[in-house]
Amino acid sequence: MSVDRTLHHFPLDPASRQVRLALGEKRLPFAEVQVRYWEGAPDFLALNPSGVTPVLVEIRSERKTVVCETRAILEHIEEQDPEPALLGRDASERAEARRLLQWFDRKFDNEVNGFLLHEKMEKRLLRLGAPDLSALRRGRDALRAHMGYVDGLLQTRDWLAGRRMSLADFAAAAHLSVIDYFGDVPWQDFPTAKTWYMKLKSRPCFRPILADRWPGLAPAAHYDDLDF
Repeated sequence: MSVDRTLHHFPLDPASRQVRLALGEKRLPFAEVQVRYWEGAPDFLALNPSGVTPVLVEIRSERKTVVCETRAILEHIEEQDPEPALLGRDASERAEARRLLQWFDRKFDNEVNGFLLHEKMEKRLLRLGAPDLSALRRGRDALRAHMGYVDGLLQTRDWLAGRRMSLADFAAAAHLSVIDYFGDVPWQDFPTAKTWYMKLKSRPCFRPILADRWPGLAPAAHYDDLDF
């Protein structure tokens, strides 16, 4: 069955990157529409009244489906195109993958992105002034705590949720990759996590992520280096 997919996303949005990685890993072709979500464009709000990226628009057999925001899109992709399975093959790994998805999309986003990405990216996009140094310090301290947690998990597991790569790995990598775009991830202090991230960076689904650039926001020199 022919399926036309269009993903409306912002390139430096961790939520959007999770969906791009999942689509890429499953080799599901899609067109892209980059969204300046902070501008509240009427055509995008008509798709998702919350104004939040990403949004996937699918047309199957002339039937249009609009799926809004990360978790709904990831679940939709797994239901419609179950292979390769990205939630794990057994109940325990699926449960752990779901737990870690929630961890990164709520806890990490609040404690790390809410400071580092807000100060380094959102303020720039919204023209809200210079970064607050105390907020940056708080975000970096939280990042080190999260990196320690990730490193510890990976010392006893092949992938974050267990024996197989899953959406948990894509969630973590999506968030960390945007932080890494700005050069704030202390990889040298967390070698196990660094090795895991190098494996993910080498996958074909990661290539479009490493090619992302946004005007006025240049990436760190090592950002797209596979052997960093």
